[in-house]
Amino acid sequence: MKHREGSFWGIRGLKLYYQSWHPLRRVKGIVVIIHGLGSHSSLFGNVTQFLVPTGYAVYALDLRGHGRSQGQRGHINAWSEFREDLKIFFALIKTLEKEIPCFLLGHSLGGIIALDYVLHFPTTVQGVITMAPPLGKIGVSPLKLLLGKALSQVLPRFALNVGFVDTSISRDQNVLATLHQDQFAHSQGSARLATEFLAINDWVRSRAAHLQVPILILHGGADQISRPEGSRAFFEHIKFADKERYEYPESRHALHRDRNYLEIVTDLRDWLERHGKDGNLIPFKRQEFSEVYVSA
Repeated sequence: MKHREGSFWGIRGLKLYYQSWHPLRRVKGIVVIIHGLGSHSSLFGNVTQFLVPTGYAVYALDLRGHGRSQGQRGHINAWSEFREDLKIFFALIKTLEKEIPCFLLGHSLGGIIALDYVLHFPTTVQGVITMAPPLGKIGVSPLKLLLGKALSQVLPRFALNVGFVDTSISRDQNVLATLHQDQFAHSQGSARLATEFLAINDWVRSRAAHLQVPILILHGGADQISRPEGSRAFFEHIKFADKERYEYPESRHALHRDRNYLEIVTDLRDWLERHGKDGNLIPFKRQEFSEVYVSA
């Protein structure tokens, strides 16, 4: 496995960090990962370690205000910054890779970013995967959301602690211990981010019937941060025929870092295998069980 790191200039001149992992043999597909609020690109080791040996290259960036990227922690000026940053990132990937099927995977907040992106640019990816997308009620205090709305116009950079680092994330105590010591993780969300998220959440849910790309939704049944009923309702409103949704009864929010992560990454890998260069044409029944700077 080959690991690379680099950076590129996002919208409004912020320097954004990314990394990639490549198999030692021919690449049959690219998976672009978008993390959630307070997370970063290095927290998908279970996904990367599973997919890369099977022939997939993985690219992941740190969103603005996250990880090794520049910007106030957990803050955006407008939601379009996420979309435009991702557009630039895809342009960068295309300069580095040949014509290879590209899939977009978003976890939590990254799931909303991914859905918004493919609703705007449906022809840029072969398919989209959302893990624990917050489509509806979320596990943030209603008081904090109201405070965010009230302050968004007068103090948009005012930061709130969303406090997600507990057993609602994972049942694996080692994962929680690692998160508490992670210098690149945080639990901040600005007032402006709150209002922008709520607005785009409503827009994405209202556009479910307009989705025109293959989609896989993975959700933990015990997720108290992104309630599973939200993605259930969204899935039902999707009219595009190529859609799949799996719910894992005991899994928490970071289902790719929970005790049964192998089940999740196996389902992910199998879905990718069915969505190659020519798209998903194979009937299937699931079995139980800007300026670019690249550093060395």
